[in-house]
Amino acid sequence: MKIIILGAGQVGISTAEILAREDNDITLIDNVASQVEGLQDRLDIRTIVGSASHPSVLEQAGGPDADLILAVTDQDEVNMAACQVAYTLFRTPKKIARIRSVEFLTHREIFSDESIPIDVIISPEQLVTQHVLHLIEYPGALQVVDFAGGKIQLVGLKAYHDGPLVGRELRTIREDLPTVEARVAAIYRHNRPFIPEGDTVIEPDDEVFIVAAAPHIPIVMSEFCAVEAPSQNIMLAGAGKIGLQLARTLEQNNYQVKLIEHGAERARQVAEQLDATIVLRGDAADEDLMLQENIDAMDVFCSLTNDDEANILSAMLAKRLGARRTMALINRSAYVDLIESSVLDVAISPSLITVGSLLTHIRRGDTIAVHSLRRGAAEAIETIAHGDATSSNVVGRRIEELSLPSGTRVGALLRNQEVIIPHHDTIIEAEDHVILFVIDKKHIRDVERLFQVKVTFV
Repeated sequence: MKIIILGAGQVGISTAEILAREDNDITLIDNVASQVEGLQDRLDIRTIVGSASHPSVLEQAGGPDADLILAVTDQDEVNMAACQVAYTLFRTPKKIARIRSVEFLTHREIFSDESIPIDVIISPEQLVTQHVLHLIEYPGALQVVDFAGGKIQLVGLKAYHDGPLVGRELRTIREDLPTVEARVAAIYRHNRPFIPEGDTVIEPDDEVFIVAAAPHIPIVMSEFCAVEAPSQNIMLAGAGKIGLQLARTLEQNNYQVKLIEHGAERARQVAEQLDATIVLRGDAADEDLMLQENIDAMDVFCSLTNDDEANILSAMLAKRLGARRTMALINRSAYVDLIESSVLDVAISPSLITVGSLLTHIRRGDTIAVHSLRRGAAEAIETIAHGDATSSNVVGRRIEELSLPSGTRVGALLRNQEVIIPHHDTIIEAEDHVILFVIDKKHIRDVERLFQVKVTFV
């Protein structure tokens, strides 16, 4: 696939890196030379310095032959203009744009072929808000992702010493929860992944990924870690776009929210837009302020400013002062690996969250959802099985008969709105939604090929 990516920020570079490894023809454009310096050789992609929305630059990038334009610059107007140019001059088949402004997002009717021709809109703020909300809803989770319209969820968590299943074989989960169907899709032990079997013994500090019907997730989580009380009191630091949207969502869900903002004018503006949130003007790294606002009574502290270092330090302070769970928004991918679990409970990477959503619309086959896991090292995919026993490599076959790549597991199925946790002899049927966990992303293309129907299928 020939793909033009506009914008060499974290999202653009991360997406280019993933797609280049999958043998796509990638051209990356940015108007700042230093942003693309060295990427051509390191990622084996083509880079161009120029304005992303200029017709001549898009033509130089191969616009007439492009299958996809991915506009993820930091300016909404540039992204919209680039999609307009690509459609008008080159009739580019698919156009995806990152749009951040609420002013545009609240008027989706302007995004059509008759006005601004964008096929898919990605909003990082909405994606991060949903991500954090899930983590608050499931205390103890490291990551929570939805499949099948929210009917199926995959949760990553760390197994603790006091978990009922820790130190026991995985198959004994049926003894504890005889009426609950769940699948442990993968385990990371000392940062090394493996697909578990029934006789696998769960060890403390294992990072476990579980797939189950959404209502069963809290029950299954209780097997691996101590049951925590539901979160109620939330403190947020940073009233930017993400902080404001998250505060608004939380108060609508009846959480008690405090929002700290350093800028006086921004604090006043945000206070006028929120109904039940207490907005405080101050510094989240101010120990006296944190103590005064009862940080030790907070179930969750989440720092969401644009400054990685400030987010890390304020979350560390909140943890030391007694906050039960701390999260920090971290844009630099190098920081995420260093910080998560060793210093904070959860590091939130907007670029990885956004890339997962982008891949949903780029993958081949009938892919419904893609989620990056383990900071981009693995993926969970929802795809639909089409065809019949003669035209498909999966339909009409038992799970054990599928030629799944190494490190790939079928976690769940959605069939006629019913969630099924499959066993080795479960037969895949046409139109099943299949949830797969892929440990090694180099096998993504093999998974896509497996689920593609033969050209003779009509």
